[in-house]
Order: sequence, then C-alpha cells, then structure tokens
Amino acid sequence: MSSVPSAPSAAEPRRLRVLSAVGSGAFTPQSEAHLARRLAEHGELLATVDGFSTPSERAALAAAEVLVTGWRTPRIDESVLDAAPNLRWILHIAGSVKEQLCAAVWDRGIQVTSAVDANAVPVAEFTLAAILLANKRVIEIARTYRERRASVDQAGLGVVGNYRRTVGIVGASRIGRRVVDLLRPFDLEVRLFDPTLSDEEVRALGATPASLEELCRTCDVVSVHAPSLPATHGLISAAHIASMPQGATLINTARGEIVDQHALTARVLSGDLHAVLDVTVPWVLPEDHPLYDHPHVLLTPHIAGSVGTEVDRMIDAQIDELRRISIGEALAHPVRAETLVTAA
Repeated sequence: MSSVPSAPSAAEPRRLRVLSAVGSGAFTPQSEAHLARRLAEHGELLATVDGFSTPSERAALAAAEVLVTGWRTPRIDESVLDAAPNLRWILHIAGSVKEQLCAAVWDRGIQVTSAVDANAVPVAEFTLAAILLANKRVIEIARTYRERRASVDQAGLGVVGNYRRTVGIVGASRIGRRVVDLLRPFDLEVRLFDPTLSDEEVRALGATPASLEELCRTCDVVSVHAPSLPATHGLISAAHIASMPQGATLINTARGEIVDQHALTARVLSGDLHAVLDVTVPWVLPEDHPLYDHPHVLLTPHIAGSVGTEVDRMIDAQIDELRRISIGEALAHPVRAETLVTAA
C-alpha cells in the first residue's frame, strides 16, 4: 500500500537578533512593555537602547539583524550602518521614515518597513469625527452654551447638520482614501482632488472628482490629506481660503506648511470661517496666537495620529512583519527608496 504524502509543514521561524531603539518615553509605559513582550515572543531581543554611542549599545548594534525604530530613534546615518554589519531589516513603529533614515540604508540592501498604514487609521477616524462635528457646529455651539448657560434657539442656528452637506478631500493618500471610505454611510457628497488620479479613478474610490479651486469654492468642509513636499507647501493658498463659503470649515491633520496659515488666520478672525487644526507652523504656536482662543477654532497638539492605545496597533503591525521575515516571507509593507520623493 502506498503511503499518502504528508502536507509540507510551515517554515520553522528563526529567532532573529533584534535591537529595539524606539527611545524611552516615545510611548506610554504600557506600550513600551507591550513592545518588549512581543519582540521577545518572536525574536531574540538583544537590548532596548536610546542611542548607539555607548560600548554596550554598539555591541548590540553590531550583533543585530533587525533594528526597531520609532519617533525618538537617533537618525540612522552611515556611521550607524558601519557599526551594524549584520543588519538586514529596519522595522519603523511610526509613519514617515524620510527624516529617520539616510539613503545608504537602501543602497546597502537593508529592507525597511513602517507602520504608516496602521497610523492612518486613527487619523482618518479623527477626521471623520471632525467633519461630523464641524457640520453640526458643535465647537461653536458648545462654547456659546458654556458662556450663556441657557438654552440655545435651534431654529436660529442657521445652516447646521450633516444631511446633504458637501465634503472636500484634498489628496488621495492612505488617510484620504480611508476618510472617503468612512464617509460612505453618511448622507454627504464627497468631492476629491488629487492631480495624480484620473476622474475614473476618483469615482472608483467613491468620490466626485473636482479641481482644488472648485473643491474649496463649493464644499462645506475641506479636509487636507496631501503629503508635505516642496510642491505642496502653500497648496491651500490665500486665494483658495478666500474662496471658501461663509461658515465653511478647513480641517488640517496633514502638515501645517501645506496651508497658508497667515491667510487662514485672517479669514478665521474675520468671523466667517471655521478651522480644525491638528498641525500648525510652528508645531506649537506662540502663546499669544489668536487661534488658541477663537470660538471658531479647535486646535490640538498633533494627536490625530497614533497616541495611547493606538500605538499598540502600530507595534502589532511591525511584530507581524517580524514574524513574516522570521519564516522567510516578504515584508507586507515595504518602504522603497523610489517612493520617498512623493511620500509624506
């Protein structure tokens, strides 16, 4: 009797030597513990370091096959790479790697992955909430209610609500596309501007194609999701801001330099434009900046992205990458050198 051949077994995972250089204080203690625990589950955790200068840090760097980085990791330049002859993978627990890694990383064949997709989730969720609250005038009405401590005449609120309002999305980035998806259940018209897409591609995403001029001129809410590149600095110009309808809202969770902030501030101070800003120029505005106290503004300190428990989503995404490479699979979210010129 011939025997039935057994199914091939899955590749045995190899415990790769891992150095964590996320940087102390970048995450909450709970997320730091989560990261350390999960790294130890899937690899040989050599050490957790804040830099690459001490003898013990250099020794761990020399042995590492995998380097885990984050917001507070020192820049990976050629001197760091020279001290890491065994390094084959960099797992970045954050979004953009442009400021973190030098070009020599890719020149030396080191594979890079980031948690940019995982980080897009909370930004899109924040944006969805901001859109719905903006159309409902929650920020302004809540402040008025707090000051007057009396009932508000609903009939006198003017044009408020989310039924049949128009939302404009600037940029079909990961976040921009996710926002469009999240808006599908609502009775809203979604318009999208992205010069890299055809009208057919925009419609396939579930939005109506529009020029930037048309989008700013006609939408009740405009939400910015373009990458910060030399070509996009000042993309939302003074002319675009001046054309926005009275009572409209501009939301920016991308980067402050994409919007003409002086023109935006002037229009807000005129009393007929609202703004939800998670990013500004500079990152922290001067203490006396008028946007802090204006009743038409919600100003937050760059919290739309992963914070608190949301960091664990990024950690888990990169642990999944560690698991893949430990069994010889390709990275699911590789960062390629040629994409950096158009990435955020």
